[in-house]
Amino acid sequence: MTGDPQANLSGLLRGYLDAGAPVENASAAVSSQVPAVEPEPELVVNPWDIVLCTSGTLISCENAIVVLIIFHNPSLRAPMFLLIGSLALADLLAGVGLIINFVFAYLLQSEATRLVTIGLIVASFSASVCSLLAITVDRYLSLYYALTYHSERTVTFTYVMLIMLWGTSICLGLLPILGWNCLRDESTCSVVRPLTKNNTAILSISFLFMFALMLQLYIQICKIVMRHAHQIALQHHFLATSHYVTTRKGVSTLAIILGTFAACWMPFTLYSLIADYTYPSIYTYATLLPATYNSIINPVIYAFRNQEIQKALCLICCGCIPSSLSQRTRSPSDV
Repeated sequence: MTGDPQANLSGLLRGYLDAGAPVENASAAVSSQVPAVEPEPELVVNPWDIVLCTSGTLISCENAIVVLIIFHNPSLRAPMFLLIGSLALADLLAGVGLIINFVFAYLLQSEATRLVTIGLIVASFSASVCSLLAITVDRYLSLYYALTYHSERTVTFTYVMLIMLWGTSICLGLLPILGWNCLRDESTCSVVRPLTKNNTAILSISFLFMFALMLQLYIQICKIVMRHAHQIALQHHFLATSHYVTTRKGVSTLAIILGTFAACWMPFTLYSLIADYTYPSIYTYATLLPATYNSIINPVIYAFRNQEIQKALCLICCGCIPSSLSQRTRSPSDV
C-alpha cells in the first residue's frame, strides 16, 4: 500500500524540516519525487506535402467540372467524350487521393490508411495515363478510318478500352493492399513508400512503353493531318502558304500535347528507376510534383479546347452560346 501521494510528500517535507535540513534541499527532494511531464511534440508539416495537397485540390475542382459537364449532357456520349470523361474521372480521383494522403499522413497515421491511400493514387494515375493512350488511339482511328469511325463497332471498341484500362489500373492499385509493399522489409522500398522497388519499376517501364506507343501514333496522326490538309488545299485551290500554316498548326498542337505529357511524367519515371529509399526525399517531391501538374493541364488540352464542351460550359455559366463559338468549324489542325 503506497498511501496518499500528497500525504507522502507532506511527510517527506516535514522530515526534512525536523532534521534541520535547509528549505532548498527539501524543495529539491520534493521535486525529485514528482515525475517530469514532457511536452507533447509539435506537429511539423512538410511544405512539400502542402504543395501536393494544394495541387490535389486544384486537380479535383478542375476535373470535377469536366465530369459534371459530360455526365449531365446526354449529347456528349460519343466515344471521344467517353474517353475524355474517363481521363477527367481518373484525374479527379488522383486529386482526391493527394488530399486524402495529406490528411492521413498527419491525422490518421496507420499502415492500413497508408496502403489504401497509395493504392488509390497508383490506380488513379495509372488510369489517367491509360486514358491518354486511349484518347490517342481514338484520334488515330477517327482519322485513319474516317468513313467508318461513327459506327457501333467504334462504340463497342471504346467500351472495351475503358473496361481494360480501368481493370488494369484497379489491379495495379490493389497490389500494395494485397501485400506487395515494403512495410515489413524496408530494404525493398522504392522512392515512394510503401511501394517496393519492383512495383515502381513495373510502373515506370509500363509508362515508357505507353509513351513510345503514343509517340508512334502521334507521328502517324501528323502524317494523316498533313495529307488531309494538302488534299483540302488542292480541292479549294488554297495557296501554298495557307496549306503550310494549317499543317504547322496541327503539328504544333501534337507537339504541345506530347511534349507536355513527357515533361510532366518523364522526370519521375526515370528517377524512380534509378533511385531507392536511401535517396533524399526532396528529389522524390521535386520529380513527383510535375507529374501531378499533368492532371491540371489535361482538362485544358483535352476538354476545354473541345467545341462541344465549350458550348456546354457556356450554357451552364451564362445560359447562352457565343456567336463566335457557334459559327466555328473544325479544321485539319484540330486534332
